[in-house]
Amino acid sequence: ARGFLFGATAGRTTLSGEGLQHQDGSSHLVASTVPNCRAYDPCYAYELAVILEDGMRRMLGEQEDVFYYVTLMNESYAMPSMPAGAVEGILRGMHRVRAAKGAKVRLLGAGTILNEVIAAAELLERDWAVAAEVFSVTSFTELRREGMAASRARRSRVDGSPATPWVERQLPKAGIPVVAASDYVSAVADLIRPWIADSYTTLGTDGFGRSDTRAKLRRFFEVDRHSIVVAALASTADKRVGEAITRYGIEAGSAPPWQR
Repeated sequence: ARGFLFGATAGRTTLSGEGLQHQDGSSHLVASTVPNCRAYDPCYAYELAVILEDGMRRMLGEQEDVFYYVTLMNESYAMPSMPAGAVEGILRGMHRVRAAKGAKVRLLGAGTILNEVIAAAELLERDWAVAAEVFSVTSFTELRREGMAASRARRSRVDGSPATPWVERQLPKAGIPVVAASDYVSAVADLIRPWIADSYTTLGTDGFGRSDTRAKLRRFFEVDRHSIVVAALASTADKRVGEAITRYGIEAGSAPPWQR
């Protein structure tokens, strides 16, 4: 079968106040196990447009036996214009949306949580004078599969010089920690861990979560902008982590979300 399967109101925190029955935190983890499924979690309209055009070309033009699982969110936010040269990164799974001179941390955001990641980068710069560059991860699955192919080629030494996977090209070893956040369980962001050269912290929606607003639900799961700031400061061994926890009203002594 070919076609597009759209996961409407997807993610664990995009549809607030509707109860646990609408919370999806694992569909992208499941999709990563289906070989002919091309799974994407775009944040912006231009990303979705690029993915749809590519899917039509592959399934109709090239007659590939694949299908697309694309998650869509139930949330209103501004849709920016597509950055120049972003198409390749969108399709391969990652592209940079915010550059930073002298970056001390790299932030990865997927789906609707990309907005929280961008907000966290702005807080890091404004409140803590820490520069952060931001990448939109449209598909952890596609990144993983390319990484697996590169690792396999390296093991078998195919063609003598295997290609460098996209993850390693976008995030070359630089001594800069990487923090990733999505609206899915942290195991989704963990899919690309083998190809991250620097320290790697993953944030996700592990647990159930019972909250009446998006903001409270994201704070509960620790994927809101303030929790991302704290994770970023901790990843750089910044001594002001405790100050940030107090400043943003984070309950540091609470049980993990998956135990509540």
